[in-house]
Amino acid sequence: MIEQGDRIMVCLSGGADSYTMLDILLNLQRSAPVDFELVAVNLDQKQPDFPEHILPEYLSEAGVPYHVLERDTYSVVKRVIPEGKTMCGLCSRLRRGVLYAFAKEEGFTKIALGHHRDDIIETLFLNMFYGGKLKAMPPKLLSDNNEHIVIRPMAYCKERDIKEYAESKEFPIIPCNLCGSQEHLQRRAMKLLLNEWSHKYPGRVESIFAAVQTIVPSHLADFNSFDFKNLATNKKSSANDNHAKWFRN
Repeated sequence: MIEQGDRIMVCLSGGADSYTMLDILLNLQRSAPVDFELVAVNLDQKQPDFPEHILPEYLSEAGVPYHVLERDTYSVVKRVIPEGKTMCGLCSRLRRGVLYAFAKEEGFTKIALGHHRDDIIETLFLNMFYGGKLKAMPPKLLSDNNEHIVIRPMAYCKERDIKEYAESKEFPIIPCNLCGSQEHLQRRAMKLLLNEWSHKYPGRVESIFAAVQTIVPSHLADFNSFDFKNLATNKKSSANDNHAKWFRN
């Protein structure tokens, strides 16, 4: 994920995941066999009651270079999304656009996001149930415009381990419910489902994540991923080869 000379934009939201990711990357920076730069970037979307002082104070004390981008995307979302509907889809797209543009402007070579294993599995089911796609989140991604490499350093980490780590480090957590829409998230439903499975059927979630890493395109039904049309048995191939040989003679 990380190479010599990388300049990495670490997206810091103020949640347990992003704090943990930053802490891990800072420790890795001290011991890695390659040199790379880390810059924390927070997007202040002007949500009501957002504690603007917490992240600058934390980062300054930790000696981490940072930028706080102030963009009032919250007002845009409130204007566009009807009352009572989930805001997170549009909010996420706007946030991604701002961060990608800043990464390009500042010349970052990688964008680090704090998604973990459970996020990946939840996304898999969300795409299956609501998007009709067998798709999740890869640990490393080339953006759709081919301009950015996105990395997820904690892609193989369990959410509960991250929470325990964050608690032990006493990070100043900023809750992700400032907009008041979180209770309506389909992702929340997926999280509850996976938690139930984890308790009732130990190992099931691990098996699902293993499946994400072990794809067999020939046993699915996507004609774009596997050439079903030109399948042929060895017997048929041999017959075709003999016919071609006879024709040449």
